Amino acid sequence: MSDYQPISAQLDDVSSAREDGHRKMDWARQHMPILNALRDDFVADQPLAGEVVGMAMHVEAKTACLVELLAEGGADVAITGCNPLSTHDDVSAALDEHERIESYAKRGVDDEEYYAAIDAVIDHEPTITVDDGADLIFRIHQEYPELIDSIVGGCEETTTGVHRLRAMDEDGELDYPVFAVNDTPMKRLFDNVHGTGESSLANIAMTTNLSWAGKTVVVGGYGDCGRGVAKKAEGQNADVIVTEVEPRRALEAHMEGYEVMPMAEAAKEGDVFITTTGNRDVITEEHFEVMQDGVLLANAGHFDVEVNLDQLSDLAVDTYEARDGVRTYELDDGRRLNVLAEGRLVNLASPIALGHPVEVMDQSFGIQAVAAREVAQNSGEYDAGVHNVPDELDREIAEIKLDAEGVAFDSLSAEQSEYMNSWDHGT
Repeated sequence: MSDYQPISAQLDDVSSAREDGHRKMDWARQHMPILNALRDDFVADQPLAGEVVGMAMHVEAKTACLVELLAEGGADVAITGCNPLSTHDDVSAALDEHERIESYAKRGVDDEEYYAAIDAVIDHEPTITVDDGADLIFRIHQEYPELIDSIVGGCEETTTGVHRLRAMDEDGELDYPVFAVNDTPMKRLFDNVHGTGESSLANIAMTTNLSWAGKTVVVGGYGDCGRGVAKKAEGQNADVIVTEVEPRRALEAHMEGYEVMPMAEAAKEGDVFITTTGNRDVITEEHFEVMQDGVLLANAGHFDVEVNLDQLSDLAVDTYEARDGVRTYELDDGRRLNVLAEGRLVNLASPIALGHPVEVMDQSFGIQAVAAREVAQNSGEYDAGVHNVPDELDREIAEIKLDAEGVAFDSLSAEQSEYMNSWDHGT
């Protein structure tokens, strides 16, 4: 059992922190019509009554609105961070004040504290898990397998976490059902493209006080996140180079008008490098050795393994903080390579980072909320393993959003539905 304490016991001025956290949450709530609409139903129906929800997420204002929604829907909630640098302590403290929520999330923890906080969440014996990166799920399977029989299911938020869980599922090691929230259209088409693209570029610009116009931006990977980063960078008048290992994505990037080349070639050309692959060693020693003086190195993938900082440290003759959130590695020939946010998620881990836009996360967290509701109400319908979120739930969130925006849309007539769902209409 972990003796790690909730955030409220760790802060010197918890009252002031809570006040600041509530102010941030109030602002986010004003711009989250999906969660606000769901809140009315959750309060009335109590779909999570009797459940204990364990969460490992980026604990900031938008996430807090989801956490409160789950608690107001009847759950007891324990939460911690899913990244050592993405927690806002004031928001964590504000959450911890809620009678049905305990928050262990704290910014700047080391590895030992990070997992002690996850263990503290697990000590609550969750019946539902909500994860961003799957660290909570893995910890339960590896260290607390005795709890698995009491867990009805879980939800996974991000691309990297879903990849890990699918690998776990293929090996027959995932012992309860988990919804791949990341893979729904309402998450993938908006959060990964618009959310990652806009927030990564915004936080790099704010951290460095540099412009995008005229710069050469190298995007590592052309999945949904890489596509978003490339699109948004091009929209701010940058020249974009894409690197890929998957031939169809490389062809897609080429057909979209981007230069496509191996990273070994792109390393000589780029002013800014942004990795989005979810894989390790995307940028390594061979690339550092040919980069220009002053380049920016940023990562928009979940873990800090895409830019090999161990190799960069070995090459450097000096390192220092050039600005808040920017660490400069000076090489023996005088070139300076600048790493943002310690190689972690640049849109969440830099000192001034605020994460994805509020409206985008309203959609993603709406999916999380209805997926958690589905787990609580219909867990018996799902075997252990990774599952797609039912399409009707994804559509539910889209319809709430359209209604909030005052956007009307067509529906199929009975004749059209019959035509689309039959096989015997020929020429």
